[in-house]
Amino acid sequence: MTPHPTVFIVDDDAAVLKSLARLLRSARLDVLAFGSPQEFLERHDPRAPGCLVLDLAMPGLNGLELQAALMAKGSTIPIIFLTGHGDIPTSVQAMKRGALDFLTKPVKDDDLLQSVKAAIEQDRTARQARAELDDIQARLATLTQREREVLIHVVSGQLNKETAAELGTVEKTIKVHRARVMEKMKVDSVVELVRLTERAGIGGK
Repeated sequence: MTPHPTVFIVDDDAAVLKSLARLLRSARLDVLAFGSPQEFLERHDPRAPGCLVLDLAMPGLNGLELQAALMAKGSTIPIIFLTGHGDIPTSVQAMKRGALDFLTKPVKDDDLLQSVKAAIEQDRTARQARAELDDIQARLATLTQREREVLIHVVSGQLNKETAAELGTVEKTIKVHRARVMEKMKVDSVVELVRLTERAGIGGK
């Protein structure tokens, strides 16, 4: 079962933290609130799906520094920044680093809910894509060196006879390798095989 997405909130203002948590829970969202970036970093599991609603200006580690720390850890959690300053250069910097949105306090309920739902959907789509790619890579890892060579020729559109000539073997052997490639890659057609290899960044010859 895929874990239910969680909205993580980080803000050093207890009143804001409570208000945001109440709003998001009223929309039937799972919420975890943190009073400091340090606390969030210590407790956050990057495997947990969801998004982060992050205050920009905080003592100690600020929002941009937390964003950088998460990036350094390889976290891809979508971030929605909140600020009471409307600092345009800072918002540009945050967006360039991949922030999903930048909202000015006091944030409108509908604006926040809309951003959070978009962030959760972005996270779900990204995680699904990564899981699919991991599955393709796992299938590729089962191929022998010769099967991988045959795969490259197959997705290039070569005939078995042409592949056999290039690899210095007979057509019958290539047919056997080709069948094993299709079986291990769990595909029924060359079109499917091409699609999978393209997803994995593997092109033809």
